[in-house]
Amino acid sequence: MSEYNIAKPHDYDHRHADVSAGWLRASVFGAMDGLVSNLGLIAGIAAAGAAPGIVAITGISGLIAGAISMALGEYTSVRTANEQLDAEVRIEREAHLRNPEGEMAELTALLENLGVEPRIAETAAEQVHANADQAVRVHLLSELGVSPEERPSPWVAAFSSLAAFGIGALIPILPFIFGFGTLGFGLAFGAGGLLIAGGLAARFTKRNWLMGAARQLLFGGIAVAVTYTIGSLLGVSVA
Repeated sequence: MSEYNIAKPHDYDHRHADVSAGWLRASVFGAMDGLVSNLGLIAGIAAAGAAPGIVAITGISGLIAGAISMALGEYTSVRTANEQLDAEVRIEREAHLRNPEGEMAELTALLENLGVEPRIAETAAEQVHANADQAVRVHLLSELGVSPEERPSPWVAAFSSLAAFGIGALIPILPFIFGFGTLGFGLAFGAGGLLIAGGLAARFTKRNWLMGAARQLLFGGIAVAVTYTIGSLLGVSVA
């Protein structure tokens, strides 16, 4: 074992990605939302008969409004989740101060349920509870499956979502911005973006990238079909 790094036993065999930062979920959500929402938006208004310039303005407006909304939503949701975790930490600390014997018995029972012998479980629980901070951490991990140290940054989530949404929402309106805007080009750009985004997301999660790309294309296609149908039924004159 001397040839291995004992401080980091995984290094010789495998490594884990950082799943607590919060940027990946926010980025994937933002990119997909930007692609699907703006692709559906331009499909609906183009099908209603809007001119390419109107489609471009509408798409840019959707990009700006959607990116800001996504960023605010991500910041608020992640901060709220962190504040909820803070509240649970306070509850657990108060329980340890109020009833330390009961909390120790609770951890002992948990260890026994995991297959640890009663005597060893009791000894382990006593050792854990010798450190109040460690005891709180272990109880939160066992009872709620969360660690007080693993808190994603609301700012990272917000900016990741804002940037990803902006990029995703920009793709389907590029043809309209550069003057060769037709619904066909917009749909083609959007489909390409969905395939790339879906494939990249699948690669991050070690899944089949073809399946991930096809899944996102399917979801985007459903949204486009719905908005295109509604736009065709309404038309500019009716709208």
